[in-house]
Amino acid sequence: MSHTLPQGSRARTLVHPGPLDPIRIRSLHSRRGRHIRLMLQPGLSLFDALVEPLNAMGIRNASTTILCGVFSRLHYCVAPPDPSGQSVVAYTAPIDGGQAFMIFGNATLGKSAQGAPLVHCHAAIRTAAGRIKGGHILASQSIVGPEPIAVLVTSLDDFELRARYDPETNLSLLQPQQEMVHA
Repeated sequence: MSHTLPQGSRARTLVHPGPLDPIRIRSLHSRRGRHIRLMLQPGLSLFDALVEPLNAMGIRNASTTILCGVFSRLHYCVAPPDPSGQSVVAYTAPIDGGQAFMIFGNATLGKSAQGAPLVHCHAAIRTAAGRIKGGHILASQSIVGPEPIAVLVTSLDDFELRARYDPETNLSLLQPQQEMVHA
């Protein structure tokens, strides 16, 4: 099936408000990493269900795939265009998804600018009413339902992901950096 734009139109171009950064993708290589199947425990927030067991294993930075499962309560937001022009997008107020089934999600474990654990998650969900939605999951406000939920984890052992202000996007973004050893 061919997907073409109507004649005379073109794909939308996003132009960030800040100075252009010529390096589009910042990456670091980890020579080692662990692959773990983790079960998110019922009754915990998505944040606690990820952070606590991974921290106990010495994992503070990771990429995860949430396979599917029921959340007894799920909150999310979406990022439509920012009407103020301060950035390309602006998150909406939290949306109460109620009890919801997460079809598929990806969560990244990193650190806030202050060094506290941070979970950034995007997912596709099905609401109790059967509507398919998607967006940025509010990990601390979303509670794992009655059954454990499987998550595939890849640890990032040689560097950390830290939220830092990005002048081009005018947003705080998770960015890789060499992990600092604290004595």
